Amino acid sequence: MEKLKAIIQLIRPELPLAGGICVIAGQIIVLQNLPSLYVGLLGFLTGFFISSAAMVTNDYFDLEVDRVNHPQRPLPSGKISLSEIKVLTAILSILGFLTAALLGPLTLALSIFLWVVAIMYNWKCKETGLLGNVMVAISVTGFFIFGGLSVGGLINGIIWIFGALAFLFDLAEEIAGDAMDMEGDKERSSKTIARTHGKKYALTVSSTLYSFLVILSLVPLIMGWLDLKFLYIFIPLDMAIIYLALKILKTTTAEEGRKRIRQLFLTMTAFVIIFVALSLL
Repeated sequence: MEKLKAIIQLIRPELPLAGGICVIAGQIIVLQNLPSLYVGLLGFLTGFFISSAAMVTNDYFDLEVDRVNHPQRPLPSGKISLSEIKVLTAILSILGFLTAALLGPLTLALSIFLWVVAIMYNWKCKETGLLGNVMVAISVTGFFIFGGLSVGGLINGIIWIFGALAFLFDLAEEIAGDAMDMEGDKERSSKTIARTHGKKYALTVSSTLYSFLVILSLVPLIMGWLDLKFLYIFIPLDMAIIYLALKILKTTTAEEGRKRIRQLFLTMTAFVIIFVALSLL
């Protein structure tokens, strides 16, 4: 039982669950309907397993840092060994590749690409600043694209727009988050935009990315790819993003900044859920 608890701690199931849900969302965005149970389940499991493998390897590569900052984590506390974490990573990765392969060769290739991006980020790129931010944003975007690919929808303009929105949102969030974590990043010698160019510059870049997101969000409506009923959720989303981005830009404390970033995350999460629900009506 203790070993199982340690594994759950390593995987952080809420994040792999989010990965699986992003795949399902990508499928629904393309189909404007629910996928078949078979395709939906395989897509969800791929997102879950690949994300879980990424979470586990994060602890593997962060072992020395966690010995100091998070000694209670499963690996530094001895609840799970290095050999066990390697086996767990292999099992999760193979399961993710198998479920992706059952959806087709292209989905398998994309799952391997997303796995490699996650491993490289955890291993070498976490302290690289902008490159690391971009890699995280690619990972999030990739699950939406994977969902569209799994139902043959990459020629659908909407999935690419949503992929771009996810990329811009996550990149802006990562850069803003780094600006709030400057002290911790100093200890890790991270080359974030905030550390190399200053907090104000980083928050300006983040706000600019949020502005591009707002403009891009109007494209599906302007092009007629979406019914006008979606206008009722895009307008509140854009207004909320503009309001919160300005609040982040003017923030005076890291605690306040993190609060606004979380509010933005919850706003976007609610938007995706409502968008998917409206697509099914």
